[in-house]
Amino acid sequence: MKGKVGLVIGLAAGYVLGSRAGRERYEQIKAQALKVWNADPVQDQVDKVKDFAKSSAMALPSTLWDSAVKVTKAATSKGTPGQRLDAAIKVGGDSADDIGAAAQTSASAVQNAVDDVIDDSSSAGRGGA
Repeated sequence: MKGKVGLVIGLAAGYVLGSRAGRERYEQIKAQALKVWNADPVQDQVDKVKDFAKSSAMALPSTLWDSAVKVTKAATSKGTPGQRLDAAIKVGGDSADDIGAAAQTSASAVQNAVDDVIDDSSSAGRGGA
């Protein structure tokens, strides 16, 4: 699906840039593209992507930051250098598990968003121009 969209965009851009049809044809293509972009189904999908970005985009970076803070605290805690190293290694291992879980959650959220878009697209049917 992603490859088809890229192909269509590439063909349209190539036509517009390489066409000798002139300004009038360019304006027609531009008007059609804006008409498609402003269509309700397209804007519904844009809103879904924005909502997803707001809700899920910060899950992984915040987990990374929290993990870095934990490792830093463990490495600067009281004790001998060996004890601090052991504590930092243990916390780092635990943090790796947390980061993996956050990454998996983000990947699942992305997959669900893609599935929703595909389901919405296929249930809307195909319209003609």
